[in-house]
Amino acid sequence: MTRTRLFAPFLALALLLTALPAAAEKWVFLGQRHVTDKVERDSIEVTASEGSFDAIRIGVKRSAVRFVKVSVVYGAGTSDDLEVRDVIPAGGQSRAIDLRGANRIIRRIDFVYEAKSLGRRGAVVEVFGRR
Repeated sequence: MTRTRLFAPFLALALLLTALPAAAEKWVFLGQRHVTDKVERDSIEVTASEGSFDAIRIGVKRSAVRFVKVSVVYGAGTSDDLEVRDVIPAGGQSRAIDLRGANRIIRRIDFVYEAKSLGRRGAVVEVFGRR
């Protein structure tokens, strides 16, 4: 038996094991907003029926957006200010931003962005939550 035939099952097992953690993550669409260069603040309302999450991710379409701050307001009324201070390019997304504490029910996500960073046609900001 050749080395390749002996090595192939181990390679397949290694690839399967590295893919498992990524498959276990479930990202749920929480909402979107069309943002323009006229407003510097916006919110995405999230219903409690969506459930609880341990992280969020922000996606951007059409134009790049420079985020200054993102605040997550939880169902109990508490909030976390997340300093993003990042430019997310059109078609890009942020890293997974972990939420403090255990899985949390999100009521609203407020964001502050630099309006000058948007093009004339604005951008679409999407938020996803990780279960």
